[in-house]
Amino acid sequence: MPTFASFDGLQLNYTVWEGDAAVRLVLLQHGFAADTNANWIATGVVAALRKAGFTVISLDARGHGRSEKPHDESRYTETTMARDVSALLDELALDEVSMVGYSMGAIIALAATAADKRIRCLATGGVGSGIVDFGGVDLRVVKPADIASALLAEDPTTVPPSGVPFRLLADAVGGDRQALAAVALASREGVVDLSGISVPTLVLAGDQDVLAAEPERLAAAIAGARLVRIPGDHMTAVMSPAFSEALVSFLSAPQPR
Repeated sequence: MPTFASFDGLQLNYTVWEGDAAVRLVLLQHGFAADTNANWIATGVVAALRKAGFTVISLDARGHGRSEKPHDESRYTETTMARDVSALLDELALDEVSMVGYSMGAIIALAATAADKRIRCLATGGVGSGIVDFGGVDLRVVKPADIASALLAEDPTTVPPSGVPFRLLADAVGGDRQALAAVALASREGVVDLSGISVPTLVLAGDQDVLAAEPERLAAAIAGARLVRIPGDHMTAVMSPAFSEALVSFLSAPQPR
């Protein structure tokens, strides 16, 4: 798998699946504690995009997957991770791309789109009004400190209930729990400038996803965005065929230049 040095020298991993040269490139950014395989390959999203002819690029976020995993909280702000997206576009000499982000990846994608005009089309999943009210993770559902406590607990039976899914996912994918705890704590600094987003945007949200509550408020906060509800909760909505179908339909539509 290819790697590159991001703006601060950190080595990040990415994967490319070549498609039809006449079809727009799609860049994927996975969610917290997941990676390219867990979020995009195993769920069928990559297969659906490739079947539609897209060239697909997936970035393993810093602290995740095959990318470097420092344990310093200061290396993981949303601004930093959004700059990684721009650094990858620089590395691949891309001047236009569509971007798809899920959960943490959606927060990164929103921040990257607001800052980088090369992102011409955006789709988010797994987020809702928490972006509007808190600039990132919905603190009414789970607090970063609880996620970090769950990841760092020596005894899994003492994990805070709201942090259990994150601990289970991190262990399932063999994640570096100390690095992931640093990622979680850094998310307290998240601020996304939704007013800076003017590209066509699709908001995808599971109808049982508490971390994507009130997605209509997020869609309303982004000029021209539209909302599609998908069956499922935070972990299962991305697996639904309806998720990939809505995504392919949106990305395949002609976009204004």
